[in-house]
Amino acid sequence: MALYYKEDGEQNEQIILFLHGGGVGGWMWDEQVQYFKGKYHCIVPDLPGHGRSRETYFVSIKDCAFQLIHLLEEKKEDKKIIVVGFSLGAQIAIQMLSQSLDLIDYAMINSALVRKVPFGKEMVKPTIKLTYPLIKYRFFSKLQAKQLYIGPNLFEKYFKDSNRMSLDTLTMVLEENMSFQVPDSYADVKADLLITVGEKERKVMKSSAIDLLSKQDRAQGITITGIGHGIPIAAPDFFNDILENWLEGAGLLLNTKVIPKC
Repeated sequence: MALYYKEDGEQNEQIILFLHGGGVGGWMWDEQVQYFKGKYHCIVPDLPGHGRSRETYFVSIKDCAFQLIHLLEEKKEDKKIIVVGFSLGAQIAIQMLSQSLDLIDYAMINSALVRKVPFGKEMVKPTIKLTYPLIKYRFFSKLQAKQLYIGPNLFEKYFKDSNRMSLDTLTMVLEENMSFQVPDSYADVKADLLITVGEKERKVMKSSAIDLLSKQDRAQGITITGIGHGIPIAAPDFFNDILENWLEGAGLLLNTKVIPKC
């Protein structure tokens, strides 16, 4: 089964590819598409194993990157390409950049884990066997949704998608997420990069942002104050302003702090 994606603003001269996080779907970017479709060609896939791509098997982050590079090569024509990824989608964006050094012009990397979690991969299967049955219960899904700032307006979409995710997909997503590291070729990426992390995120996420900055001369980074893991959903208008200002070279906004390079 082919990867599902939707498009808006096809007539515009720059592409923005939005990549969602694990366990959700392309719907997490609805506010961004509504805002940017007047000026940009917006492409929003459901990643393999998720949403309307749930029949497409999630193999690895590298495989996802390969599929999305192929999609962009089909759509590119003479257009500039911007990739915006969150969490798992940010890891896939990093892999895309590293696999195809010249394809992407700009990339916004939001909340990407790039430090391997000790024993994380080994603990996934036994942990998932215990917790997977709980995703069928609304109370458990509400607890998970709260961590991503998913409110009542989006909860039903989240609950529907999480219920449909297979045990194999969830296991593979978590194993890949916890073992992902920055590819060596990342240092040679030609795109301009914006690395973001929430002020309230875990220490390992902040350290990951610093790693991404220190390994790429073309990267700049910001900490977004008052936010944890989920800025695109938690504050979509503010997120849109950050992305637009960066793309247009208008500088930083209030409630953001520059992450110094080591």
